[in-house]
Amino acid sequence: MTIERRRRIIRRRRTAIGTVLVAAISFLAGMTDAAGLLIAGSFVSFMSGNTTRAAVALADGQTGYAVILLGALLTFVAGNALGIIVAHNASRRTFRVLSGVTLILAAAAASTGQNFATVQFLGIVLAMGLVNAAVEHIEGLPIGLTYVTGGLSRFGRGIGGWIVGTPRPDWAMQIVPWLGMAAGGICGAFLERALGGGVLWLACILSATIAIIVFFIPPRLQKRHAHHPPSRAPRLRSTRPSL
Repeated sequence: MTIERRRRIIRRRRTAIGTVLVAAISFLAGMTDAAGLLIAGSFVSFMSGNTTRAAVALADGQTGYAVILLGALLTFVAGNALGIIVAHNASRRTFRVLSGVTLILAAAAASTGQNFATVQFLGIVLAMGLVNAAVEHIEGLPIGLTYVTGGLSRFGRGIGGWIVGTPRPDWAMQIVPWLGMAAGGICGAFLERALGGGVLWLACILSATIAIIVFFIPPRLQKRHAHHPPSRAPRLRSTRPSL
């Protein structure tokens, strides 16, 4: 076996593992997103929608509701930041992030009652922000877990490139997060209708199950799912003589 062929096989295995992982986490995100929307009446990961709703609420004089939605925006951003902090220097990056998501979902599921409705809503939002740090790319291709608009856009551009004969590598993979989120959303909606707020405990169990499975993925492979900023080009020393 040549070195090049071995590299292709390893790359295909990494891509397959990453794709399955993205599909599972996207399913979890879709399930939680649909359940959270039905429970709280507001989006828990679609921050563009919450921004528009907050603007409309302000225009209608619903200041209290607008403040809650703006708080959700800040909480979602904080969740994304927390995900990077939790995963920083972790050998099992994805496992640690999913463990955090599981704990937050458990806390949200336990926050029952009308007095804790806002706390529960913000807890789910925090979990949805945190989960985005679980997988950021697959073999250099950017992946979104709770926001699929970018993925659909890249998928559409990939179709255009395929038609004109200049397809991008692995462009079809961009549809995976949407498929996972759509399937999870349908499941979450049906379960919420049947179980009410209890569906959050199922989301928590699913998150814990995925985390346990991910624990057995080699740490070096989990690190490859993180975003690595491009290295800076070395600075060239000036050859001009100093004055």
